[in-house]
Amino acid sequence: MKLQRISFIGMGVMGSRMAARLIKAGYEVTVYNRSADKVEPLVQLGASRAATIREAVELADVICTCLSMPQDVQALYMDEQGIFKQAKPGAICMDFTTVGRELSVQLGVEAASYKLVYLDTPVSGGPEGAERGTLTIMVGGQADAYEQCLPVLQQLGSNVQYLGSSGLGSVAKLMNQYLVATHTLAAAEAMAAGSAYGINPEQLYQILSTSYGDSRMLRRHVEQHILDRSFQPGGALKYLLKDVGLANRLVAEAGIEISTGNHVEAVLQKAVEQQLGELDMSAVILSLELLTGTKVERK
Repeated sequence: MKLQRISFIGMGVMGSRMAARLIKAGYEVTVYNRSADKVEPLVQLGASRAATIREAVELADVICTCLSMPQDVQALYMDEQGIFKQAKPGAICMDFTTVGRELSVQLGVEAASYKLVYLDTPVSGGPEGAERGTLTIMVGGQADAYEQCLPVLQQLGSNVQYLGSSGLGSVAKLMNQYLVATHTLAAAEAMAAGSAYGINPEQLYQILSTSYGDSRMLRRHVEQHILDRSFQPGGALKYLLKDVGLANRLVAEAGIEISTGNHVEAVLQKAVEQQLGELDMSAVILSLELLTGTKVERK
């Protein structure tokens, strides 16, 4: 395998696991994070530590970023001390963050002005998928750059899909998040309402999970979080709110009325206002339980 020098910026729940896989695969990886202590486990695995963005990217062939919010991505790439002004010409940038289509397109155009290439490469599969290398990765941008980076992407995902021009990776991810948010709320509403009428929540879940009402979000939320009242985040509720807001804009721009998405966004917004935003997305059920007066838990 021809080694590529990879820079990885953003050592959160997803980024740290993805960077670890690249290190273990034998790539030369330099890591950077604003909170410097988060890079230590990666350094122990064999990564090089960068003290600044410039130090992280100036020699990199491939620059990977995985952040939380679109504004963070925009600043990281476009600020005076950001990636575009610090990276060497010819480098390929891959952003795994969930952002809007407009920002992905903008960054693709801006990258070209610096003789760089930008691919929007959002992922789905959660921390467990990042750890196992089984993520779904949705790619938009130049096809030749995608082909060059495919061996890297295949270390991270088992379902890597090239979709076409800049922004289409972000469109695909946001359509996924539209469904994630909708299914999350529907599952929570069904479990909360059924439990309020006196059905044993475990029995209700057994029925729903073996009937046409089944979904991956129902299974994830009930099995891993709701029944055991464990809401430590795999995917924080506040980020799902961000994603469904971005998805709603895309759906509306396509000419479709977004009554479903608007309702979901409003309920998630209320949950965030109730101080649930830092918890797992499944914690939206806590907001519904305040309305029903019934806890959905093991009996």
